[in-house]
Amino acid sequence: MVFYFTSNVVPSVYTIYMGKDKYENEDLIKYGWPEDIWFHVDKLSSAHVYLRLHKGQTMDDIPKEVLIDCAQLVKANSIQGCKMNNVNVVYTPWANLKKTADMDVGQIGFHRQKDVKLLTVEKKVNEILNRLEKTKVERFPDLAAEKEARDREERNEKKAQIQEMKRKEKEEMKKKKELEELRSYSSLMKAENMSSNQDGNDSDDFM
Repeated sequence: MVFYFTSNVVPSVYTIYMGKDKYENEDLIKYGWPEDIWFHVDKLSSAHVYLRLHKGQTMDDIPKEVLIDCAQLVKANSIQGCKMNNVNVVYTPWANLKKTADMDVGQIGFHRQKDVKLLTVEKKVNEILNRLEKTKVERFPDLAAEKEARDREERNEKKAQIQEMKRKEKEEMKKKKELEELRSYSSLMKAENMSSNQDGNDSDDFM
C-alpha cells in the first residue's frame, strides 16, 4: 500500500507519497521516477517520503512551503523523530539513491554525498499535518507498470524531438540549396549579360 498526499500550499500543486512499510519502500526505491525527490529523517528510522516534481524541475526549484510539507510528514512518521525537536531531514533526487545486495530491507545509501541536502525541522506543526492528512489517499499501485508507462512516454517524446530536429535540418538544407541555386542562377544571368554586351560591341565594330 502507498499513501498519497497533495501539497497545495502553492498554486502549482504537488504530489507527495510514501510506502506503508519498509517492503513498500523497497519497491518505491526500485521503481522511482527521475522526477522524484526522496526524504528521510537523518540518522533515525522514518518513513521514506517522495515528492514528485513537475517535468523540467530540479531539486533547487522546490518551493520552500512544499519542502516544509515533506519534512513535516517525514518527521511525523518517525517513531523517534516525532517526539524530538530540531530534527534533521535529508533529501536527494531519486537517481542518487544507492541500493546494494548487502543492504537490509529499507536501507539505502547515496551515489554522491554532495547531492544530499539537509533541512532542520524545529518542531511538529499540526496545522500542516492536518492539512496533508485531509488529502491522504490509500492506493495499491502497480509501480512497475507506472514506471514503464512513464519511461515509454519519455522515449516517445525524445523520438518526437529527434524527428522534429531532423525535419528542421532537412528544411534548412533545402533552403540552403535553394539559396545556392539562386546565387548560381544570378551569376549565370550576369555572365549572359556580359556575353550579350560583347556580341553587341562586335556588331558595332562590323558596321
